[in-house]
Amino acid sequence: MKVCITEKPSVARDIAAILGASQRRDGYFEGGDWCVTWTFGHLCCLKEPHDYSALWKPWTLSRLPMVPDKFGIKLIDVDSYKRQFAVIKSLIERADEVINCGDAGQEGELIQRWVMQKADIKCPVKRLWISSLTDESIREGFQSLEPAEKFDNLYLAGLSRAIGDWLLGMNATRLYSLRYGGGNRNILSVGRVQTPTLALIVERQREIDNFTPEDYWELHTDYRGADFSASSGRFTNHEKAKDALEKVKPLPLEITSVSKKAGREAPPRLFDLTSLQVECNRRWGWTADDTLKLIQSLYEKKVTTYPRVDTTYLSEDIYPKVPDILKRMTPYAAITAPVLGAKIPKSKKVFDNTKVTDHHAIIPTGQAPSTLVGLERQLYHLIALRFIAAFYPDCRFEGTTVEARAGDTAFKATGKVIVEPGWRTLFASDKNDKNADSGESADDAVLPAFTKGESGPHAPRLAKKTTQPPKLYTEGTLLRAMETAGKTVDDDELRDAMKENGIGRPSTRAAIIETLFKRGYIERRRKSIAPTPAGVDLIATIRDELLKSAKLTGLWENKLRRIERGDYSPAEFIGELKEMITRIVQEVMNDNSGHRINVEQEKPGAKNTKSTKKAPSDKPKAPRKKPIKSLDEITCPECGKGHILRGRAAYGCSRFADGCSFRLPFDKYPADLTPAQLARKIKK
Repeated sequence: MKVCITEKPSVARDIAAILGASQRRDGYFEGGDWCVTWTFGHLCCLKEPHDYSALWKPWTLSRLPMVPDKFGIKLIDVDSYKRQFAVIKSLIERADEVINCGDAGQEGELIQRWVMQKADIKCPVKRLWISSLTDESIREGFQSLEPAEKFDNLYLAGLSRAIGDWLLGMNATRLYSLRYGGGNRNILSVGRVQTPTLALIVERQREIDNFTPEDYWELHTDYRGADFSASSGRFTNHEKAKDALEKVKPLPLEITSVSKKAGREAPPRLFDLTSLQVECNRRWGWTADDTLKLIQSLYEKKVTTYPRVDTTYLSEDIYPKVPDILKRMTPYAAITAPVLGAKIPKSKKVFDNTKVTDHHAIIPTGQAPSTLVGLERQLYHLIALRFIAAFYPDCRFEGTTVEARAGDTAFKATGKVIVEPGWRTLFASDKNDKNADSGESADDAVLPAFTKGESGPHAPRLAKKTTQPPKLYTEGTLLRAMETAGKTVDDDELRDAMKENGIGRPSTRAAIIETLFKRGYIERRRKSIAPTPAGVDLIATIRDELLKSAKLTGLWENKLRRIERGDYSPAEFIGELKEMITRIVQEVMNDNSGHRINVEQEKPGAKNTKSTKKAPSDKPKAPRKKPIKSLDEITCPECGKGHILRGRAAYGCSRFADGCSFRLPFDKYPADLTPAQLARKIKK
């Protein structure tokens, strides 16, 4: 018997129909030699701290850092998950072969591997790897199943990511909450990806708050209906600007040079997930999460290809399939006809195997979009036009530069004339598309015909302007900043080169942004994103640059991608994070600044149980001794500076890295002593 495990019931239904497994059972489909079952996304997760040790259940500084000797997984404690896992396990126990039919990506690989590990799989495993859910794609996939071992590095990268997030998230969140947030009553959430993302938003707000606007002036002149600007640039002194204006007023303007240059503008790139999210946010204000959910739905409805991709290219084996896809896009027959009427170009800007790894760019499959309504249809139309435009001719234009002079002052005017619109004809009626894909300036205008040497009167003027602060991030610009580790990059080629060092992955960035919203660290201001006071405070509290640096987090992402390719060790990556979190714990524990943020306040409307005050007594009261509740309240008896930590085999001093050798082994001082009991024993 062969067992297929998919990630969703809907995908299982599609695959079962292809394989002839038409009989519906409880939790799976069956037919012939096939059984097709499913997960609900993650059925398993990494174990929580208390699963490794009861000592890690309470939030206590003395038990940090928490670093398990070996990480394990567990079944998520949800009844429906447990029932479905029992079905999967029973099928696996009877299987001769298992086919992993999870989503063809890092997260999909991790989801399925954990389930199979938990079920203690013994039989051979193969992998279905497809880029769309059309019947044709599924059939082709089953004809070329891969051995599961081929994707081991993909799994190891996903596992390393999960462990890295656990190490930093669990330890840093407890550390900062206990040290600076008034204990675990006020959680300060810290994460490997979310904290650098928050730091970007906070830094942008800081730049805006500290910005001082300055006035400046530009010298322009109007001649024969064209706007010429002075080549000298801006003036920061008004008097000097007026002097320059008065100097050119009585002088004629002479045209000194007229140059024309033909230019070509290639069609916009195909979409990867990030560029699709950016475009939808720019056009319609959709959140990254909105777009991700919609494109996932289009994928599951078989009308577009796999969405969680970070490439804007197609592999060369797609080229022969393009005519058939275009022919089947019948609602677009009027605009596909010119493409199908000639040989379809095979441009390196579209087809490049070196730019494609697991999946190609997001394109239509050719399946009829007849079932789509509302926003789904709107999104499909955007992807369809982008795909068709990729095979249209370049837009051809003629650029004109006119140089002029009034006395010693040089002026220049530029203009552009579209000669052949090419691909731009597809977007001629699209108001949202104006200047969006080309970077064309809205100021580029058609200039009148000028002749070198002509001269005449002109109308010089000063244009007063004010420097503007940086703009708050929108979700679109934040996604771009995450993609390039905080650097402002407009060039597509350079952006491609930086993707491996971005913050997070295309599939996770929307969730990271949503997490920051849910935890109250950022807020929406119309279409923009701004940090809340809690977000600003958290970044101010985190002094370690490793935790909040977009650049360094980008380097971690690069290492995860290298693990995926097999040229970096997962153990080395995890080892680096272990060393980092250990060092961060030591530094924070030694911070004696007394800084606290967002300490929980009395809730409005709560009853004041201490409203009745007694009159003060003349008799002096003896100071009350507060009971010791945690090890960090016990001062080291040897150095007198550090506090006590509970290690793996003994109690020790927090200043062990500075040379303090105080140590109490567990064989004489049991690990389960309460802080008060240990304090008494140390005193004796």
